[in-house]
Amino acid sequence: MKEHEGFWVFIEQIEGKISEVGLELLSKARELADQKGTYTAAILLGDFSKEDAKKLTHYGADKVFLFSDERLNRYCCLAYSRLITPLVEREKPEALFMGATPLGADLAPRVAAQLETGLSAHCVDLRLGEDGILEQIVPGFGGTMMAVIICPEKRPQMATVMPGVFKKSESHKKGEVIEEEVTLSGEDFIPEAVEYRTKKQKTVPLEGANVVVCGGYGMENEENWKLLEELASVLGGAVGATRPAVDEGWAPEEVMIGQSGKIVRPKLYIGAGISGVMHHVVGIQDSDIIVVINKDPGAQFFEVCDFGVVGDAEKILPALIEKLKERFSS
Repeated sequence: MKEHEGFWVFIEQIEGKISEVGLELLSKARELADQKGTYTAAILLGDFSKEDAKKLTHYGADKVFLFSDERLNRYCCLAYSRLITPLVEREKPEALFMGATPLGADLAPRVAAQLETGLSAHCVDLRLGEDGILEQIVPGFGGTMMAVIICPEKRPQMATVMPGVFKKSESHKKGEVIEEEVTLSGEDFIPEAVEYRTKKQKTVPLEGANVVVCGGYGMENEENWKLLEELASVLGGAVGATRPAVDEGWAPEEVMIGQSGKIVRPKLYIGAGISGVMHHVVGIQDSDIIVVINKDPGAQFFEVCDFGVVGDAEKILPALIEKLKERFSS
């Protein structure tokens, strides 16, 4: 019987554009495969040529399994799972990773159920234990600690990982593209996606911002929230938020940072009115400089920051904004 080996990545794409999370995961899979002495593979569905698929080898794929069909450019859970599940059953990889995106959150559980294996969702790290078993890291117990999840018996081990957790890196590996047959009928594309609409961003995208100003429930009201927006404007940065701030309606969900939001790596991160539980910290921990403003001297966030200010953000932010304006105008 064929043994399970290889670290695989499902490459997410939307209408022919490959998402960054797939490349990030592929780079991580390459790292894990090198440690264990095995191979990496990517699964790509959509209207792609062999030359398009070959580009994935630049990010560490030894093999690229390509299902080329323009009908697959728009995601359909039923169609995707009916192609991916038999392929995984046939090739028997040790692990299969997907992005913790809306698409991945829909597809991964279906594939895991069909394969009768476990699935760790919203992981913030993947590593190999001393015994060689994959360890999947997720914040646990309300964000107060990191939980290590292992799947010692079932294969493949499956995990979804937040976009931005890993850095994509190019590899000099030479891989091969394997074209798979697409045997699907119209019934496999129910329900059918008829249109994708992308919301235009009015401000600097969080993922590419050099400066991120983020607020939490401690900002207390919408009027105080405007101070964060003004500070971000002065610094030429973007505004982020924690889950409680989004729930209060002070900021849209697309700027939420943390385990269930976005991962950012700015040169400067300023957090105001944020307690600093692990669910948020995992989203900003790789920032170059972390500045925290909180009136509670015992706030967890002070444990991970580079600079901490104990005080009321409602009083500190206006003074900071004024000083910055004076400096930039001189």
